[in-house]
Amino acid sequence: QVQVEESGGGQVQPGGSLTLSCTTAGRARTMGWFRQAPGLEREFVGAFRWDDLATVYADSVKGRFTISKDSAKKTLYLRMTSLKPEDTAVYYCAAAQNRKITSALRSADSYNFWGQGTQVTVSS
Repeated sequence: QVQVEESGGGQVQPGGSLTLSCTTAGRARTMGWFRQAPGLEREFVGAFRWDDLATVYADSVKGRFTISKDSAKKTLYLRMTSLKPEDTAVYYCAAAQNRKITSALRSADSYNFWGQGTQVTVSS
């Protein structure tokens, strides 16, 4: 079992920045960030693999969002910059105990432990 908890959401103006944190209890070899806006399906944002530090991003956030980690704290961060109104969503952190191959990192089905989500609102 892996317990997942996100934090750090809030409201920010367009062009602003926000950092989300995801802390796990239990071993997670692969972690991902997803988001879901009202009326839309959950979509992939980024993913991280602990053993080789592989990181992938959705095209929509590449260059604006950055994943980093603190191994001692078992915490993954999602630094979001140049935020746009279309980034508004509930952001979820997800974890898998197994190492996932790169082609599987973008699929929500690869993760079996999820946090409750944290709201990010980008609005002036």
